[in-house]
Amino acid sequence: MSNLFYDVIVVGAGPAGSWAAWELASLGYRVAVLEQKTAPGMDVCCTGVVSTQCFDSFGITPGPILTRANSASFFSPSGRRFRVESEDPQAYVVDRASFDREVAGKASASGATYFFSSRVTDIAIGDEGARVEMLCGGSGEVFGARAVLLASGYRPRLTEKLGLGRIGRFLTGAQAEIEVDGISEAEIYLTQHLAPGSFAWLVPGPENRTLAGVLARHDARSLLKHFLLDQFRRGRIADPGKQIRQKPIPLGILPYTYGDRILVAGDAAGQVKPTTGGGIYFGHLGAGIAARVLGQALRSDNLASANLSRYQQQWRQKIGREIRLGYWARQVYARLSARHVERLCGALDSGGLAQAVLDSPEFSFDWHSRLLLAGSKYALAYPWRKAWRTVSREGDL
Repeated sequence: MSNLFYDVIVVGAGPAGSWAAWELASLGYRVAVLEQKTAPGMDVCCTGVVSTQCFDSFGITPGPILTRANSASFFSPSGRRFRVESEDPQAYVVDRASFDREVAGKASASGATYFFSSRVTDIAIGDEGARVEMLCGGSGEVFGARAVLLASGYRPRLTEKLGLGRIGRFLTGAQAEIEVDGISEAEIYLTQHLAPGSFAWLVPGPENRTLAGVLARHDARSLLKHFLLDQFRRGRIADPGKQIRQKPIPLGILPYTYGDRILVAGDAAGQVKPTTGGGIYFGHLGAGIAARVLGQALRSDNLASANLSRYQQQWRQKIGREIRLGYWARQVYARLSARHVERLCGALDSGGLAQAVLDSPEFSFDWHSRLLLAGSKYALAYPWRKAWRTVSREGDL
């Protein structure tokens, strides 16, 4: 083992990894965080839209908040627009680099040690501890730890090598920063030819900066180029040839998120909303549970798989239903034709169903099962049920 030996090595300095590092360091454990990028939040492909509840739960300063969102416009395949608005902000748009730095700074202030430009190449689990091999500045390094928390994003090869399985299905999110005048709220495009089975978006930031993106099963980069070209032809942007970043987003749950001396959290575990591809809040919840389970296991010096299995039971009990229901909703939506999406948009707009759901006490930006249940409730008074029956009757489901 290397002389650099820790109680816990956290792989990944995103919000999930840094939050777990903060919790564990606050308990007095020696924690190292290994991050392959040069700083937290570098070159992140994320829109940075988080609920107010999610942001507040991190306990950081409001510095990363770019805008406060209390409204959004939706566009059907034909271009029909409907809008929803609430009195209070439902979400914040945050600068991800600043956000990640704040969470990492909180962990560092509590005693966690960060190692940047450190790409983990292998993890080996032994009777006496875990051995973590990495490339740091072009040279090989080896760290040791009593336990490892893998929070490094979607890395199927590594989890498969560790015997934890892999998530076979994934989406791809592609995004570019552009300059657009006159956008004051998020715009969501449910347009099949631009984002088949999914959606595209424009999310405003400060000083005319806007994030344009597409979430798709295939060819996300190409679809985003078409989306930007469409906005260019409409005269909304001056230059469609912007740098595009993309990342894989898991669509499902890792079979095993625990093993001897190891836990997996965040995107690596599949703790992601299948409906939107957002992973900050669910990853945050998973990381918190992982830290508490690891803390108890370290105290008892019982880091065996059987003891750490409590982590998977607890996080699946917390958010597993949300992920399963979100996956089902995404599968249903992906099978709708443009004509059916148009009809559903009409049903949402014509009687005010979308606004009624937003105003209902059951609505939650993060817990989408509540949204679906609220939609079912208000369907008794609005034409959603008729549209849904039409779609089902015509055989697309």
